[in-house]
Amino acid sequence: MTDSSAFADPHAELAPLAAAVGAQLDRARSDLAALVSVPSVHGAEPEACERACEMVRDLLAELPVPGLGPEAVEVVETSDGSRAVFAHRPAAPGRPTVLLYSHYDVQPTGDEGAWTSSPWKLTERDGRWYGRGAADCKGNLVVHLTALRALAAVGGSEEDDDDKGGSPGADPLDGLGIRIVVEGSEETGGGGLDDLVADRPDLVAADAILIADSGNVSVGTPTLTTSLRGIANVVVAVDTLEAGVHSGQFGGAAPDALAALLSILASMRDPQTGATTVDGLDFSGRWDGQAYPEETFRADAGVLDGVDVSTAAPVADLVWARPAVTVLGIDCPPVEGSIAAVQPHARALINLRVPPGMDPVEAQGLLTAHIERRRPWNARVTVEPEAVGHPFRSVPAGGSDPVHDLLSRCLAQAYGAEEVAEVGSGGSIPLCTALQRAHPDASIALFGVEDPAAAIHSPDESVDPREIERIALAEAAFLQRYR
Repeated sequence: MTDSSAFADPHAELAPLAAAVGAQLDRARSDLAALVSVPSVHGAEPEACERACEMVRDLLAELPVPGLGPEAVEVVETSDGSRAVFAHRPAAPGRPTVLLYSHYDVQPTGDEGAWTSSPWKLTERDGRWYGRGAADCKGNLVVHLTALRALAAVGGSEEDDDDKGGSPGADPLDGLGIRIVVEGSEETGGGGLDDLVADRPDLVAADAILIADSGNVSVGTPTLTTSLRGIANVVVAVDTLEAGVHSGQFGGAAPDALAALLSILASMRDPQTGATTVDGLDFSGRWDGQAYPEETFRADAGVLDGVDVSTAAPVADLVWARPAVTVLGIDCPPVEGSIAAVQPHARALINLRVPPGMDPVEAQGLLTAHIERRRPWNARVTVEPEAVGHPFRSVPAGGSDPVHDLLSRCLAQAYGAEEVAEVGSGGSIPLCTALQRAHPDASIALFGVEDPAAAIHSPDESVDPREIERIALAEAAFLQRYR
């Protein structure tokens, strides 16, 4: 954790800015409601994605910040057919540039019957706002909008005026350069924007990059995410027969493709400890930051009473510092309507997460070799590798970073907290690595409005509006102070 005990009365220093952020919350809700109403699932809803892109372009063009008008907003098509929205206000001489990132695409709803209210209508229940994308990541986009509008309302930087209120008509950012990037295909891997960053690094040139696509360990606990696992998926297919055959007539001797696949999948995890057991894959990593108590993890993950979690290592090591194999899907006959036949073909999508310091291409190769060695009965096994995503660490182990430290102080003040939690994430944001490669001297920080109760990627996704308010306040304070 980052110690911020020097800020005994955080809101006293941020009072004018906090009031300006609070005054923007009605607009924040209306913007989020409009964004949530658009089912912008990349690849599945092209017309909705087009509408969402236009909505984002309009929202950025309307920001009341000098230099961020319609002429500063550009929409660029990416290699995966999605569109990314860019806004750019050049920095004054001698001033740095900050890039603010979010995305407007969302996950599919899954079974809409599992939702308590419509996923495409922002609905308030018990103090939270529900809807697909409310937290991931349209709520984070609203944070950027709210922070910039609040700064415009305050006017001038906090150093312009003794009362920290600035002066009417003053530049609220005191010459700070701003780039805003809102992409449309993050939920399907974000490869289009990654390619664009490699081809056009000028579009994302910045000194500090704030990735608002993460969240807090709990509501009210300010958090920075300092590491992300990468991803190295494969699709494995098993073929054993020309066609399915009667299980009574041939079962017992006929090679069952589904049984072969299940045998391969079972070989990847230790049945007693849950450890990943892919041949050659290093499973010894240790997390050097804040612990993740098992009882907290059980509650966050919704582990059923009486069901054990992995005993291979402490939870933080398992989810932030070690590789993990997950079977995402299996192609095989469903129980309903199944017939008495030995299966000739089966297929699975295997998700491999790799921690910082591990090469995802090498890990994918080890996984492929493991699968091919484990094929029973000389079954025909085909492994198709998918595109990899590299792991990421924002601050070197044991190191520090001025951008990270300033954002920590701003978060602590916005939340009235003594400390800021620093955690890892088992998820992947491949763009972070693409940005790091394009601009290796830039500092990258990850934070956002998500929390364990947000249920991102699941039914009844939601956001706590207090998190939008406090994260927006922290971001606005950072933009005021960054030099």
